[in-house]
Amino acid sequence: MFIQTEPTPNPNVLKFLPGRDVSPAAALEYRTVDEATASPLAEALFELEGVGGVFFGGDYVSVTREAQGLDWSEMKAPILGVIMDHFVSGQPLLRAGWDQAEETGEDSEVVAEIKALLDSRIRPAVAQDGGDILFDAFNEETGVLSLRMRGACAGCPSSSATLKAGVEQMMKHYVPEVTRVEQTL
Repeated sequence: MFIQTEPTPNPNVLKFLPGRDVSPAAALEYRTVDEATASPLAEALFELEGVGGVFFGGDYVSVTREAQGLDWSEMKAPILGVIMDHFVSGQPLLRAGWDQAEETGEDSEVVAEIKALLDSRIRPAVAQDGGDILFDAFNEETGVLSLRMRGACAGCPSSSATLKAGVEQMMKHYVPEVTRVEQTL
C-alpha cells in the first residue's frame, strides 16, 4: 500500500492520501482523544506523540500536530504506519453504533441555496487543502452567514482570508441575501 502526503496551507496539518475511500459519506473530525473513541483509526493516531487532531475526508486523512510538539519529520513515519495498518487490517472507520447523525428539518429556500453552493463549489475546493467548511447558521434578518472550518482549515493562518476573500465574495454573488460571512469556532 502506498500513501501519498501533501502539505496544506496550515503548517500544523499534513494530508495523507491512502489511495482509497476514507469517509465518503461524511467528513468526520476528532479534536480530542475522547472524541476519537468513535474510530479505531482516529484513536490509534491520537496514541502517537504530538497528534492534536484528526480529520477524515472522502479520500484522505488530515492530521493536526500540536503547535509546540514534534516536527513533521519525526511524526510522518509513525502516522503512515498507523494509517497503513488500519487499512490493511480491514477494520471499519467507525465502531458500531457511532454512525454520523443526519441533519433533519426543513431549510428555507435561501439556506438551501447556501448549502447547495457550499457543497458544489466551496467544500470541494477546501477539501483539496485537507479541510472542510460547514454551514452553521444563517440570520435571515441581518444576512449574516456563520460557517465552521474543520480539519486543516481550523486554525489555519490563511483561513480568515479564504473566508472573506473567497467564500464571502462567492456567497454574496450567488446568494444576494448574504451580507457577511463569519467563522464559528
